[in-house]
Amino acid sequence: MSVRSALGRRAGIGLAVSLVVLAAGSGVVAASNVAAGLSGGGSDVSVPTWLYLATGGGTVGASALLTMLVTDRDVIGSYHDRGLEASVDRLLSAGSLLLGVVGVLGLGLIVVAGIAGPNIGLVSATVLVTFVGGRALLTIVTYTVGNPWPALNPWRRIAEALPTIDEPYPDAYRSWPAVVALLVFVWLEIVAPLTSSPRALLLVLLMYSMGTISSAVVFSPATWFRRGDPLALWFRLYGAVAPIQRTDDGFELRYPGSRLSEADLVVDGSLVAFVLALVWELTFSGFIVTPVGVGTIETLVGIGLPPALVYLGLLVVGFALFWKIYWLAIDRTRERAETYLSREYLGLRLAAPLLAIAAGYHFAHYVGFGLSLWPSLLDAIAMPLNPPPNPTRYALPGWFGYVEIAGILLGHVLAVWVAHTVSFELFPGKLQAIRSQYPLIVVMVFFTMASLYLVSQGTMSPPYVPS
Repeated sequence: MSVRSALGRRAGIGLAVSLVVLAAGSGVVAASNVAAGLSGGGSDVSVPTWLYLATGGGTVGASALLTMLVTDRDVIGSYHDRGLEASVDRLLSAGSLLLGVVGVLGLGLIVVAGIAGPNIGLVSATVLVTFVGGRALLTIVTYTVGNPWPALNPWRRIAEALPTIDEPYPDAYRSWPAVVALLVFVWLEIVAPLTSSPRALLLVLLMYSMGTISSAVVFSPATWFRRGDPLALWFRLYGAVAPIQRTDDGFELRYPGSRLSEADLVVDGSLVAFVLALVWELTFSGFIVTPVGVGTIETLVGIGLPPALVYLGLLVVGFALFWKIYWLAIDRTRERAETYLSREYLGLRLAAPLLAIAAGYHFAHYVGFGLSLWPSLLDAIAMPLNPPPNPTRYALPGWFGYVEIAGILLGHVLAVWVAHTVSFELFPGKLQAIRSQYPLIVVMVFFTMASLYLVSQGTMSPPYVPS
């Protein structure tokens, strides 16, 4: 069987399965606190919850079984080895300069609008550029097209213009500062009025700016933005899902997600933690706006715990649970494969496929949010100091819920395929490679059903959140 025909048959099977799932039910993803704060809630799923969850979990399980039928190593290897390379040095230089100017001007716009613009989140360029432009649309571009952040990053441009101390970066730090910062940012999105008060958001951005620029000056920009900066890691890891990848010679066009099978992407335990944090923060932000999440928060606050502490506790405990589940799956993988490969090495190699799940989650949470507020973002950029009092929004059609569900399912199916590819790289025997995938597939099915369960619950306003 040729490579093209094998992949063509897989694509046809995957499309057929996806159409069956999309025909079974529709809905919208439980929005994060950011989305809820700016655009409101969504509607409920119109099919029975048990059928909805079983269909989503069954799709991931079925895709895993179909994936395991592909055991030709040439076909598997071609997915991440084949690519179209192009050397475009001048284009890269010009594009990098242009994006660098855009990034610095964008940061200046955020600061000026936060100081002199209206202190109303729905019309503020500070809020809309940060959340609609950055958290939603730029991130979607990063994992669907390619990562522009290295050229766009204004903080790196500023740090590179300053003299550096070049202190050695402590090996023990690894990327843990970025993990902690990401969780702190997620927590602040909830407990601080960042979407409604441009002044509060500007304060957080200025604190981040001082911290990241000073760290880059101390450790050098190359080191800090490679290892310790949460935004740089955010875009680099999401960008690994994209079909366009940067190489030493220019750009390379590859199959989506093929970069996730390479060993140099996740190289230590702190990056495993960051990958899991990307998956968890989206699950968490969906959980806290569902009736189950709201009830949990109100119960804990009712026994006397401060709301901010409750949100922090749920965030940390949930992340620790994801961490534990993942490493338990790695332990079972090592047992079933009967391999001498270390637990740590297996954990590093099998973490990257979860980025496809994170991308699917993010797409489902933010594509509707970003599209509906896109006109408001343009208005705010055009008139940052005096934006229209009634911002324009797009009304999304009722069928758009199908697109959001498709994002979740396609992310999981891609993760299953990449994990299959990695398994055939790690283990010489076909049966050994297939058996090794079972525990991780169970985890992926769990993630799928948990996410779709949140979809089925509808949305509410998170309690005790400042407005």
